[in-house]
Amino acid sequence: MSSTIILPSTNLLGKDCLEKALDIIQQQGFTKALIVTDAVLNQIGLVAEVTKQLEDRQISFEIYDGTQPNPTIDNVTQGLESLVNHDCDLIISIGGGSPHDCAKGIALVATNGGHISDYEGINKATEAPFPLIAINTTAGTASEMTMFSVITDEERHIKMAIVDQKVTPLISVNDPNLMLAMPSSLTAATGMDALTHAIEAYVSVAANPITDTVALKAISLISQYLPICVNDGNNLEAREQMAYAQFMAGMAFNNALLGYVHAMAHQLGATYHLPHGVCNAVLLPHVQRFNASTNPEKFADIATAMGRDISGLSPEAASLLAIEAMEELSAKVGIPATLSELGVCANDIDKLSVNTLEDVCCLTNPRQATKQEIAMIFTAAM
Repeated sequence: MSSTIILPSTNLLGKDCLEKALDIIQQQGFTKALIVTDAVLNQIGLVAEVTKQLEDRQISFEIYDGTQPNPTIDNVTQGLESLVNHDCDLIISIGGGSPHDCAKGIALVATNGGHISDYEGINKATEAPFPLIAINTTAGTASEMTMFSVITDEERHIKMAIVDQKVTPLISVNDPNLMLAMPSSLTAATGMDALTHAIEAYVSVAANPITDTVALKAISLISQYLPICVNDGNNLEAREQMAYAQFMAGMAFNNALLGYVHAMAHQLGATYHLPHGVCNAVLLPHVQRFNASTNPEKFADIATAMGRDISGLSPEAASLLAIEAMEELSAKVGIPATLSELGVCANDIDKLSVNTLEDVCCLTNPRQATKQEIAMIFTAAM
């Protein structure tokens, strides 16, 4: 089976790389940017760190900061209006997954026309997107470098997964200086999202030697550095290592895709507006317990990457250690243990299960499930 490796053409990582990114924008002749972000990042002054440097380079800008934590169709529509009305020639997303996903939606519709829901599914766009530079402030979603955009359709109560090479940003920026402001709860949630990306990609049926290599390294780094970042948010070295880890996890799932953890978490996010990373963290061990029998050797690798000693154990026994390590890391960084604690209602499990099986992320899960089996996993996570 052939493999395709998709990435932005330029990826800047490491402390102070923001300046280099803005130099590139200036060199390429862009004159006016639409900044897509959220109100909190604007209020705490993080956006100003970028806009000041734009001003220094005589690049004007307009700010759209209406992005919701689970960006909506309405957010894309409003951002697109702002792009057109202010005659911008570039989009800059600043934030975590939500602003990046919103900006990707705007960029796609700006050049392809129609409505964002027209692009739900895989590779529906025909034109390259509007130029987009994604400046990341969280170590988790990897949306700054992937071909995924998840937009909430509030009327249908679903999250639309848009998987399209054409939503890949031109440039991704991971400067850990911009991640120091992340509160510990967000650090934990986004870090567990990155761990989920790496694990789902590693056990995916579409995995290849490249995705396997970066996924395992990401799992190892996250296991080591996420607790440090949660306990000491100003540890720049740990933040930088998490920035690399989430980027590698993004490389892995952007090319090997995901599985049932994400398919199920998308339904919880659409129904209850819960934080995506928290949903992933709660579901992760339950889904992998379901998957483990398909390839216990791979789960033994995960156990080793998470710091477990598997010497003398069968792959089946080692795979149980991997699942135990997932649960322990989640607890260590303060994630609730059950869906009940998040307010999920048992009466909704049937509908959640039906919608899960319609999610594109199901396709590459290593073990295919019936609706009843998905419902059993939801129930186990309650």
